Amino acid sequence: MQLQVCTAVAAVFISFIGILLLIINTEDVKGPAQLMYGIVLDAGSSHTSMFIYKWPADKQNGTGIVSQHSECHVKGGGISSYAGNKGGAARSLEECMEKAIQEIPKSRHKLTPLYLGATGGMRLLNISKPKESDEVLKEVADKLKTYPFSFKGATILSGQEEGAYGWVTVNYLLEKFIKYSFVGQWLSPGKDTAGALDLGGASTQITFETAPTVGNKDSLMKLRLYGRDYQIYTQSFLCFGRQQVLLRLLALLMTTQGSDRSIVHPCYPADYSDSIKLSSVFDTPCNKRQTPYKPDDNLQIKGTGNYNQCLGNISRLFSFDNCSYSRCSFDGVFQPSVTGNFMAFSAFFYTHSFLQKAAGITITSPADLEDAVRVVCNMSFQEMQNKFPDEGDHLRDYCADSILLQVLLIKGYGFSDLSFPHISFQEKAEDNSVGWSLGYMLRLSNLLPAENVLVRKTLRPDAWRAAVFLFSGFLIVSVFFLLRNYQKNATKLCF
Repeated sequence: MQLQVCTAVAAVFISFIGILLLIINTEDVKGPAQLMYGIVLDAGSSHTSMFIYKWPADKQNGTGIVSQHSECHVKGGGISSYAGNKGGAARSLEECMEKAIQEIPKSRHKLTPLYLGATGGMRLLNISKPKESDEVLKEVADKLKTYPFSFKGATILSGQEEGAYGWVTVNYLLEKFIKYSFVGQWLSPGKDTAGALDLGGASTQITFETAPTVGNKDSLMKLRLYGRDYQIYTQSFLCFGRQQVLLRLLALLMTTQGSDRSIVHPCYPADYSDSIKLSSVFDTPCNKRQTPYKPDDNLQIKGTGNYNQCLGNISRLFSFDNCSYSRCSFDGVFQPSVTGNFMAFSAFFYTHSFLQKAAGITITSPADLEDAVRVVCNMSFQEMQNKFPDEGDHLRDYCADSILLQVLLIKGYGFSDLSFPHISFQEKAEDNSVGWSLGYMLRLSNLLPAENVLVRKTLRPDAWRAAVFLFSGFLIVSVFFLLRNYQKNATKLCF
């Protein structure tokens, strides 16, 4: 009888505790989410860079919270430089791809998307030699398929896409889309976005948010990120990247000076001389040679270091007339007036950084910019080498690069005394390289499936304290009951 009573009491006690835990106030607590990884190969005109990104499997408003995990710079030139060199472009990627295998946990390899995006260099190759362009893309695609990742494709980005993804990167890093608050929640700050200025080897891009009504709808793009819609103006100028401008400048000087043998170059430093093959000048669709030439002939070049003449010649590469819209940047392309803050990166950053270092001033206005450019263009090559021994081959082109920056920003895009100080020249932000690849990963993360996050039921602290108190009370009562029965009948125990 005593055993039955004790068993009944124990059953009632256990049932009561079970019911208590079911009805008591609980809350959902998320366990640690696994990380998703993504790989983007930025195949630019002069080089290729690999970026590995990561983000929690549970995404915010349809877009992953992405950060840069690591990066790797591919040795050699861009993949477009391997046209006609079978296997060269694919082999160039091997070292960085092996690094990706080591960097990403093996358990995540098959779930990691891998993309290759090619920009201005491949856009030019696709214009001049479409068959070779296709061969290079197929070659690198076949190579990337051999790695244990989820290869999504190798494509040539349009100039508009490159500009838009650069804009997404800038505003993500500036926390314009989403921000982690001090109370531990992701919030949309609702801030005005910043514009993006990109200067590559083959093209340059300008992108900023604009009003719904503009002069040319072809320059508009709509994006949806973190639950909000954005309309941006984005424009890319092929053949206005720094490498192509330098080649176009050589062709212009040959034309104006009427010689294929020797020219004087106002943008090269005084006391600098060089000899190059004519094929290196005209092997690009940006330079249209009107008369036949011998590709293997040499062109002798002598630098003079003249700011005014350099400015005049580079300005001739732009057309500031014949605008059929309310406002144009150059070459008859519509552009709204620039407003708000901008971030300038890629070659804009490197050139601006050298200008400030060489001139010893902080550039905050168009006048400061002109003063700094004059300092650089008036330096002899020997003086440059003495002051900046680590710059190497870049020294020769800094005058031309600086004037290109000046013409683009001031005369082309229309930055003034009021708007120029709102340009921030940056290479990295929050340990992330600034460029289109992060924006590309952010945009594409909308298409990646979000994993189920581990959720467990847990008691709130106040509810837990109440449960412990009740459990202790029942435990004391049960022990008291058992002791009384034990005293009554020492030979009959409940347990």
